[in-house]
Amino acid sequence: MKTAYLDAFSGLSGDMIVGAILDCGADFGEFERAIESLQIAGYVLSTRRKTLSGISALKFDVAVTEPQPERHVGEIRALIDSSPLTASVKHRAISIFEVLAQAEAKIHNTTPDRVHFHEVGAVDSIIDIVGTAWGLEQLGVGDVIVSPLPMGNGFARSQHGVIPVPAPATAELLAGFPLKIGDGAHEMVTPTGAAVVRALARPAEIPLKFEVEKIGYGAGTRELQDRPNVLRIMLGRERDAFDSDEMIEISANIDDLSPQIYDHLMQRLFDAGARDVTLTPTMMKKSRPAVTLGVIAETASRDALAEIIFAETSTIGLRFHAVARLKLHREIHEVETRWGKVRVKTSGANGGAPTTISPEYDDCRRIAAKHKVALRVVMDEARDAARTPKSVS
Repeated sequence: MKTAYLDAFSGLSGDMIVGAILDCGADFGEFERAIESLQIAGYVLSTRRKTLSGISALKFDVAVTEPQPERHVGEIRALIDSSPLTASVKHRAISIFEVLAQAEAKIHNTTPDRVHFHEVGAVDSIIDIVGTAWGLEQLGVGDVIVSPLPMGNGFARSQHGVIPVPAPATAELLAGFPLKIGDGAHEMVTPTGAAVVRALARPAEIPLKFEVEKIGYGAGTRELQDRPNVLRIMLGRERDAFDSDEMIEISANIDDLSPQIYDHLMQRLFDAGARDVTLTPTMMKKSRPAVTLGVIAETASRDALAEIIFAETSTIGLRFHAVARLKLHREIHEVETRWGKVRVKTSGANGGAPTTISPEYDDCRRIAAKHKVALRVVMDEARDAARTPKSVS
């Protein structure tokens, strides 16, 4: 699998991402058929070449021909789930909408399921987001990294009235990413572009050791005075042996909570964005047995996770600190077994053969129950299939 580097010196938006993906070689005819499978109407897709500062870029356009309803994230999820798109495309697309719903809910003091999408719920934004997920799969992209993002300045108009640049949703989504505040005379990163970054990408380590295989340029709509308004996508492979990132660790010692609560607590923490949750037996003062709750998460998720811990446990204080992680490069594939498709996670040093192959437990359990076959047999077959390149998608 390849890595896509979003070189966003002029920011990014949904149409710029799709344009760059198509310029990298994703087939426009197949793209149209993928979008048609969503069973939405009232649009016309087109592409054209556009030259900015001597750079030939692809401009992707969605012309909306019919009024569109405001949609909830649940309606959009159902629309995507009912399509014949692959499971990995559905997962990526839905994850983009879900992080956007969470950001909008925080800004408007509501819950994600009650958020009405305006601009981003329109048919053109749905096409941009689903098209991005589809295009990354077509190009064989397993990992996405992004450059520091220019955030622009000034004000913009929205359905809610005049708002500052960057838009509140954009700022919320990009918490934890390297940003260049005040760089650019206009809105440089749209909420759609920010949601793609939050859901799928991680900050690039600059300077970046990167072996470039292909480059695509996606053109934006606005004419900028100080730079070409294009997004450059570089496809290739990172040369560092290991992946790394920065997280925070939240912990608390708890000595008076019913053990039955912990399962519910862990699920809530994972649903809210925790990367890992652990429970470790410990001894507190006066030899009281207790449990140390440990949570690894992105910095931007700290307050949301803290609220859950305070609500669900008896602790009255939390500790947290930054942690650096060194990890094997991970990719998720779908493999064919005699009972159907199974997601498999492979990990290993960048550029090397996988050192571990882990079938997705929930997929294997579902197949085992449906076909009345031993779970370990399903997992063994999925693991064997992952070692056969032709069976991996």
